[in-house]
Amino acid sequence: MPRHQRRTSILLTFAVVLFGFGLGFGAGPAQARLNIEVTGGVEAAQPIAVVPFGVSDGLIPPVDIAAVISADLARTGRFRPMPTRDMLDMPARHEDVDLRDWSLLGMNNLVIGRVEADGNGYRVSFILYDVFRGDQLASSTIVSTKAGMRNTAHRISDIIYQKLTGQRGVAATRIAYVTATGQGEGQTVTLRVADADGYNPQTIVSSGEPIMSPAWSPDGRRIAYVSFENKRAAIYVQELASGRRELVASHPGINGSPAFSPDGRKLAMTLSKDGNPDIYVLDLTSRELVRLTDHFAIDTEPSWSPDGQQIIFTSDRGGSPQIYRMGSGGGPAQRISSEGDYNARASYAPDGRSIVLVTRVNGMFRIGVIDLDRGFMRLLSNGSLDESPSFAPNASMVIYATIHGGRGVLAAASIDGGGNQRLSQDSGEVREPAWSPYIE
Repeated sequence: MPRHQRRTSILLTFAVVLFGFGLGFGAGPAQARLNIEVTGGVEAAQPIAVVPFGVSDGLIPPVDIAAVISADLARTGRFRPMPTRDMLDMPARHEDVDLRDWSLLGMNNLVIGRVEADGNGYRVSFILYDVFRGDQLASSTIVSTKAGMRNTAHRISDIIYQKLTGQRGVAATRIAYVTATGQGEGQTVTLRVADADGYNPQTIVSSGEPIMSPAWSPDGRRIAYVSFENKRAAIYVQELASGRRELVASHPGINGSPAFSPDGRKLAMTLSKDGNPDIYVLDLTSRELVRLTDHFAIDTEPSWSPDGQQIIFTSDRGGSPQIYRMGSGGGPAQRISSEGDYNARASYAPDGRSIVLVTRVNGMFRIGVIDLDRGFMRLLSNGSLDESPSFAPNASMVIYATIHGGRGVLAAASIDGGGNQRLSQDSGEVREPAWSPYIE
C-alpha cells in the first residue's frame, strides 16, 4: 500500500475506533440517567453490613443513605454488602449494637447511622465497626442540604472505603461522557457530567454534530473537548460552573485530543495545520503554541505524566500505531509499548506507575495496562471493540467505552480484577468517558 494510503487508513482508524466510532446511533430520549450494573467481582469481596439509617420521628429523607453507601461499596468490587432482608436487627445507635450478632452472620464490618433535621437541612451521623475486634474504626457527623444528600452518602462511602483499604475512595467523584440519540439529521450528541454512580447528569453542550475527547482540568472545574458543531473540528475549554466556554484551537485540518497539563496552564493537542498530524502544546494564558513533534508519521493522542515532565502519545512512525514517550518540552521519542501490532489512546495512572491503553488482540480491541517499571501488559477487558479508557483518580479502576447488546455503553474494571460494572442508558449510545480528578 502506498505511504499516503496507509497513513490515511491509520488516521481513519484513529478517528473511528479511538475518537468515538459509531456515528449511527439508536434513537431515544436525551435526558436519561446512566444505569449501573455490577457484573463481577463480588464473590471474593469483603462482607459488610450497612444498616438502614434511623430517622427522627416524622422525617422523610430524600435519599436512602444506606442504600447509596451499599451501592458505592459494591461497585468497587472489594465489598459485598449484606442484603437488608437478611439482617436480624437494624440498630441506629451505638448502645443498640451487639457485634456478636453480626459476627455470627459472617460480617467483617458494620455501618450504622442516623438522619436528623438540622434547620432546613439534615444532620447525618454514622459509625463504622470492626465486628471481630469490637472496635469503632470511624465515626462522623455531616451537615447536608436536601440537594446534597446523595453527595453526603458518597462522602461517607469514601470515608469507609479509605478506612478499610488505606486508599482514597472515588464515590464522590464525577465522570464526563458523550451520549448520542437519534439518527442522521435528527441526531443529538451531548456532552454530560454526572456523579460517578450515574446520578445528577448535567448537560455541558449539545449539538447535531460529533463531540469527542472530553478532558478534565486538574482542578475539575473545566473540561476541554472537540466539537464539530461548525462542520469542522475545533477544541473548546468550558467552565462547568458558569458554562462559559472558549475556543482555543480551530486551525485548518485536525484539531483533536486535548489534554491538560498537571498544573492546568497548558493544553497538549493534535494539530495538522502544518501538514502532518503532530503534537503541540498551547499555553492557555499567553496563547503561545509550541510544536513538539515534527515527523512524517501520524502523531496524536498526547497525555501528560503526573509530574508534567513527560508526554506519551500514539504514533505510527514504526509502521503501526504504538505508544511513545518524550519530554514535555519535546525532544527524542522512545517507544514504550512492546506487545502487539496496535496500541493507542494511552494515558498515565494518577500515580505515574502505569499507563492504560487500547490494544488489539486477535483482531479485537481491548483495554490493557502496562506496568512502566516491569514493561509487561495486562488485559482488563474482554470485549471486541473497547476504547477510550480513563483511570479513576485513585488508580483503582478504569472506565472505558464498549459495545453491549448492539449499542455503545460504558464499563468499568478494577485494576486488581476484583470488580466490574456496566453503565448504560435506557436507549441511545454512551461513549468517550473521562473520570474526573478529585475536586476539593
